[in-house]
Amino acid sequence: MKTVIVVEDSHAEQKLISSLLSQAGFDVIVHDNAESAWNWLQSNSLPNLIVLDIIMPGQSGLDLCRSIREDAKLGQIPILFCSSKDQEFDKFWALRQGGNEYVTKPFAPKELLDRVYQHVN
Repeated sequence: MKTVIVVEDSHAEQKLISSLLSQAGFDVIVHDNAESAWNWLQSNSLPNLIVLDIIMPGQSGLDLCRSIREDAKLGQIPILFCSSKDQEFDKFWALRQGGNEYVTKPFAPKELLDRVYQHVN
C-alpha cells in the first residue's frame, strides 16, 4: 500500500483529505504541524507523497519543504502543496521552494486525487 503524509493544521481539512486518500486506497498518516512531520520522517520509512499546507503554527510548510529538499534521504519525496493561498506568486514561490504540485483550497476531490496519482505510481 502506498503511504501519503498529510501535514495540515485544520482538523476539518485533515479529515477531508485523509478520508479522500484513504477511500482511494492510500495509507494516510496525518500531522498537524511541520515539526511533528519532520520528526516522523526522520525515524520512519519514506512515504510515497507528502500533502503539505503552507500556513501552520510554528514552522511553515515552505520551511518543511526546504528542509526535506536539503536532506539526502528525503529529498526525492514528491510534495503536493495544498493551501488557501491563491495568488499566482504563492504558487510560484511554493514550487520554487521544491514543491512538485500546488492545489488551492477549496479544491475539487478529483483535482486533488489526479495530482496525487501523477506522483504516486
